[in-house]
Amino acid sequence: MAQSVLLTGAAGRVGEAILGGLADDHEWRLLDRDPPTDDQPGEFVVADITDEVAVRDAMDDIDVVIHLAGDPRPEAPWDSVLTNNIDGTQKIFDAAVDAGVEKVAFASSNHAVGSYETDERTPELYRTHDDYRLDGTELPRPSNLYGVSKVAGETLGRYYHDEYGISVVCVRIGNLTESHPPIDYERGQAMWLSYRDCAHLFDRCIRADYDYEIVYGISDNDRKYYSIERARDVLDYEPRDNSAHHD
Repeated sequence: MAQSVLLTGAAGRVGEAILGGLADDHEWRLLDRDPPTDDQPGEFVVADITDEVAVRDAMDDIDVVIHLAGDPRPEAPWDSVLTNNIDGTQKIFDAAVDAGVEKVAFASSNHAVGSYETDERTPELYRTHDDYRLDGTELPRPSNLYGVSKVAGETLGRYYHDEYGISVVCVRIGNLTESHPPIDYERGQAMWLSYRDCAHLFDRCIRADYDYEIVYGISDNDRKYYSIERARDVLDYEPRDNSAHHD
């Protein structure tokens, strides 16, 4: 059944992957601070997520929010991540609750746990023989201020779920690329998320029933140190791609 979906940050790379696979599957309202350069499915709202009035207007008659918008730079400075990623995300959750939105899928990031890669486990955890996995139950270990902002977004989601009952899934997105990463790039192989699997994963975020979840967004790669079992169990995520198949 088609849902009415508000997609923030629609003009970015993750938005491109989602719309490339799901443009005809749902009723879309797209929000981005940059106007579109080509045809887009559904209504396009040119606004910034820091504009509380615009955000609240965009929530009208929406079932599900996919929240991608924010400063995506790993090196983003604190003033930017505070304004765009933390304050902006709080405005999204607050407006969603007030509008009676059923679900929010929050685009988190591998940077929320990036510092797990800095200890003695690397580079072994990028290799197929290593069985170490992060599964979403571990404590965050952000590797930069951008990662800190994503942890804050996950915590905001936890609060708004517990306090107001809205369903929230936080997707820690790996290495999203349209084509596969170089075969000699072990980390990229382990973290790879194809465009096709990205669209499918967020489709499951739209359609599935859940309470509050943190899941990892990668394809079913032979090399992986993020577990996708929670995404399989809760969302019925069935990835079709594997970075090893491109070796």
